[in-house]
Amino acid sequence: MPILRVKDIRSMSSEDRRKRLADFKTELLRLTTMVKAGGTVDNPHRLKELRRAVAKILTIEREQQLNIVTVKKAEGVAKKPRKKTTGESEKERKK
Repeated sequence: MPILRVKDIRSMSSEDRRKRLADFKTELLRLTTMVKAGGTVDNPHRLKELRRAVAKILTIEREQQLNIVTVKKAEGVAKKPRKKTTGESEKERKK
């Protein structure tokens, strides 16, 4: 389960994001220091979750600085058919 979802991060104010970012960075620093010192961590997956949460927050902050509009994926969009790779080229089939 992710720590923060993108939808939740976008709904936060910039000040709230900065506070959460600082909290996550301090926790990440504490956990990585424990691991480097040879200690054990209760939940090793938490390190990965924290890194991803920090990256998400920084990405959304940067998007808002640049006024980038994010577009949701369109539902029901038909995909292009895949090319068949049977080994023979188009020229060989026409001959």
